[in-house]
Amino acid sequence: MVSARPLNVPPLLFLLGPTASGKTALACRLADDFPVELVNVDSASVYRGLDIGAAKPDALTRARYPHHLMDWVDPDDPYSAARFVADVTPLLAAIRARGHVPLLVGGTMLYFQALQQGLAVLPSASPELRSALEARAEQEGWPALHAELARVDPVTAARLAPLDRQRIQRALEVWHVTGQPLSFWHQEQAHTGSPDRILTLGLMPGQRAALHERIAHRFDQMLAQGLVEEVRQLRLRYPRLTGEMPAMRAVGYRQVWQFLEGEGSASEMRLRGIIATRQLARRQLTWVRNWPARVALDPDQMGWEETARALVEHFLKGP
Repeated sequence: MVSARPLNVPPLLFLLGPTASGKTALACRLADDFPVELVNVDSASVYRGLDIGAAKPDALTRARYPHHLMDWVDPDDPYSAARFVADVTPLLAAIRARGHVPLLVGGTMLYFQALQQGLAVLPSASPELRSALEARAEQEGWPALHAELARVDPVTAARLAPLDRQRIQRALEVWHVTGQPLSFWHQEQAHTGSPDRILTLGLMPGQRAALHERIAHRFDQMLAQGLVEEVRQLRLRYPRLTGEMPAMRAVGYRQVWQFLEGEGSASEMRLRGIIATRQLARRQLTWVRNWPARVALDPDQMGWEETARALVEHFLKGP
């Protein structure tokens, strides 16, 4: 249940799971009971102004339970897993210097992986190759390129949605440039990740239909709270912001951006947003299911928060 690390190293807590599974509520409860500081691991919440669509905790909650690396950069400043590792590493040291334990909570699994396992050093693709892949996608569609990726790199394809343009393109670039699949490079990379003793709590809702209902309800709440106006104001406040930047590729924001560009009706935007969020949750669940040395918790089961608390208490007592 705890990652295989030496026993004389400081503890680190991971809390990961799909969207709308209850991560924030559990993190706040753990912060009531243990000397932890919360660290945001969500690729949308790092951006200032992405409040409603990123489902950030409200102001009162954040005042009581501060989240490091939330509202960290402007949305026209692209953030990445590499930047996350660079930013979080000194933060972990500062938290420990205060006598506290870092509790990393969120659903951006690549950030967790980058910290724990390190980042693979991959070659850059030529502009010609990238243009060729984009031209093929225009003619054949990204699902066709996803099917090609499934033939050459089934491991990577299994965790990507057929319309995940950015990641499909990158995986095919690595295959064409190196002759090896992206999954091979991830396995072969030298370990440069965290040496900490880690307890990973992975939320895995057992009732998929209930999760889908929560996702739809939450997306409707976001629209009612003003998600469309939030994106409209971001477009005005940040003139350099484009729909291709990571902040606006986030689920929900992408669909609203397209709507403001005149692509489809409001009802079509809503449906696309809900479908995209469900697809995101499915990918996140795949990550959690395959995560090494994690404890699975079902938030649809009675007593799951008490179980999580007991696990953290036992872990923090040390081996």
